Amino acid sequence: MAILTIARLTLREASRRRLLITVVILTLVMIGLTSWGFSRLTTLTCGRDNLPCPPAQIKAVTAGLLILVAYMYHAILALGAVFIAAPSISGDVESGIVLAMLPRPIRRGDVVLGKWLALTILVAAYAIVTGALEFAAVDVVTGYLPPHPVEALLFLAGQSIVLLTFAMLLSTRLAPMTTGVISVVIFGLTWMGGIAESIGYAFNLQAMADAGTVLRLLMPTDGLWRGVIFYMEPAALLAIGSGAREAAGNPFFVSAPPPTPYLIWAVAWVVAVLGLTVWSFARRDL
Repeated sequence: MAILTIARLTLREASRRRLLITVVILTLVMIGLTSWGFSRLTTLTCGRDNLPCPPAQIKAVTAGLLILVAYMYHAILALGAVFIAAPSISGDVESGIVLAMLPRPIRRGDVVLGKWLALTILVAAYAIVTGALEFAAVDVVTGYLPPHPVEALLFLAGQSIVLLTFAMLLSTRLAPMTTGVISVVIFGLTWMGGIAESIGYAFNLQAMADAGTVLRLLMPTDGLWRGVIFYMEPAALLAIGSGAREAAGNPFFVSAPPPTPYLIWAVAWVVAVLGLTVWSFARRDL
C-alpha cells in the first residue's frame, strides 16, 4: 500500500538524520544524570541526629520527584512532536518533494496518512522506550517503581500523538515556524486550563471550571497528561491528597484517572483532526 510505503520512507529518512542520533545520546545522558540523582536519595538523613530517613519517607520523595521527571519528559515529547510534525507537510511542499511524488498514482491522503503513521510510531516508541528506561533505572537505584508504569507510558505517548496530529493539521496550511508557535501556545493553554478546571470545581467557581473544561476538550493533551500522573502516584500519596482543597491547584497531583468518555473523546478527536488534515491538504494549491 502507498500509505505503508510512505511511512517506511519517512522512518528511513528520519533514521538518517543526525538529529535523531543526537536526541538518543542526550536522552541517555539525561537518564544517567537523573538516575544518579535518585541514587542519592537513599543516603538522605532526617532529624537532628542525622539518622537514615524511614523507607516510607524516601519512597514518597522518590515518587514525587519521578512525577516531576515525567513532567520534564512530557514537555520534551510535546516539543519534539511539534518539531517533527510542523515541517512534515509544508516543508515537503516548499522543497518540491510533494510535486515529485503526486504525479505518480499516489493520493494526497496517502501522503498525509503515511507521514502521520511514521511520525506516530517514532514519537510513541521514543516515549515508551525512554520512559521504560527511566523507570527501570530508578527501580535499580532506589527499589521504587510506579504502581502502573505501563498505563503511565501509554498516556504519555497518547498526549504526544494528540499534539503531533494537531501540528500536522496546521502544517497543511502554515509555515513550520508558525505551526510550531501556535501548537506550543495551545499546548500551554490546555495545561493551564486543566489547573483552572480543578481550582474551579474545588472552590465552586463555575465560570473558571467551565473555561478550563472547554480548553481541555479543544485539545485533550492535558487530560491525558493527568492520566500519566494518576498512574504514577502511589496509594499513600492518593490517600493524603484526595479531597484536600490545597491539592486542587497542584499540577502534579490527580485524584482520579481520566473518565472513559474523555478517553473516547480523545480518540475521536485524533481521528477527526486527522481526517480534517487529509481534507485540508487535498484542497491546497501546490
